[in-house]
Amino acid sequence: MLPEDYTKFDITFKMIILGHHGVGKTCLTKQAIRNTFDEAYNSTIGFEFVNFNVKLDDKVVKLQIWDTCGQEIYRSLISGFYKNAALAVLVYAIDSKESFTNLDVWLKDIKLQSNPDIKIFLVGNKTDLEDQRVVNFEEAKKYANENDFDYVIETSAKTGFNAKEVFIQAAKVLYLEHLKYTNKANLSSTKYNLNTNAKIDK
Repeated sequence: MLPEDYTKFDITFKMIILGHHGVGKTCLTKQAIRNTFDEAYNSTIGFEFVNFNVKLDDKVVKLQIWDTCGQEIYRSLISGFYKNAALAVLVYAIDSKESFTNLDVWLKDIKLQSNPDIKIFLVGNKTDLEDQRVVNFEEAKKYANENDFDYVIETSAKTGFNAKEVFIQAAKVLYLEHLKYTNKANLSSTKYNLNTNAKIDK
């Protein structure tokens, strides 16, 4: 992982963080990037924008993270933020059944407003509140499988458990997808050149 203000990078991806209000989206992002946790942090209004930089192989991957608000009243403000997002992270809190049930609303928005090839991660936050758990991990994995999500994990923004892992895995998934697309494009280009340069026997 590289500093947030690192200026040299090879490729950039946009990702958006979504979920019910109070699930810890901003706290999770700040823990992953800055190793900080604020007990008194207030809910995000609109959105916040941060960067996560990580080196994979010999390439620097930059994630442009759009951290959105979760209140229903502000949902119309973030509808435009889905555009060009390569990956969406859906966050719920393991101590809130409502935040888990509410995932359907966010998933519907993703399917309506995002690129059909967008990658989707499911994150169950607040594992530090294990004694208050109402959503078990098996239930989350089932939901992820039913909706063809690309990754599912549990985290704690407070303790830092798996916080960085969410964004490292996001960078890996997007980078590998980029390589696959690039290789496919190069192969198609090679085939085209071979075809156009071929001699026609008469």
